[in-house]
Amino acid sequence: MQEFGTIRMFPLGLSADARMYSCQRLNQILADTQILYGLYKKHHWLMRGPTFYQLHLLLDKHAEEQIKLVDTIAERVQTLGGVAVGDPRHVAEITVIPRPPDGAEEVPAMLTRLIEAHETILVAAHDAADRCQEMGDDGTNDILVSDVIRTGELQTWFLIEHLVDTPLIESPEHFRTH
Repeated sequence: MQEFGTIRMFPLGLSADARMYSCQRLNQILADTQILYGLYKKHHWLMRGPTFYQLHLLLDKHAEEQIKLVDTIAERVQTLGGVAVGDPRHVAEITVIPRPPDGAEEVPAMLTRLIEAHETILVAAHDAADRCQEMGDDGTNDILVSDVIRTGELQTWFLIEHLVDTPLIESPEHFRTH
C-alpha cells in the first residue's frame, strides 16, 4: 500500500522534491475544492428568493465545473506519483474551508460563503503556481493557472454580481390601480 503523502518515482523529468511539493499543495487544493463542490450542491438545493431560478441553475453549473476540477487535480497528483485525497472523511480532516451551519442560511450568506471558499482556494493556487513554476513543474503550474485559477475567478465574479443590491420596485401599473 502506498501511504498518503508519499510519491512513487516516475520518469517525468521532475525532481522528487518538486513532485512531492506539488502533490502536497495539490492535495490541499483538492480537499478544499471537494468541499467547495459540496457547498455549491448544498446551496443549489437550499436556494430561495426572487432570483431562485437563476441562482439554482448557476450554482449547479458551477458545481459541475468544480467536480471536473476535482478530477483534473486528482489525476495530476496521481500522474506525479502521489496519492490523491479522495475519502470524504480525509478531505474533512485536511480542508481549511470552514464548515457551514447545518441549516439553510440566507441567500447573501450562502453566496458570501462560496466567495470566501473560492478566495481561500485562489490564494493557495496562486502561491502554489508560483512555487511550482520555480521548481520547474510546468504541468502543475498550468493546471493551477489555466484550470483552478481561471475557473475560480470567473465563478467568483458571477457570485459577486448576484450580491449587488437590487431592491424590488412596484410596476407603474400597480400605482395606477391602487
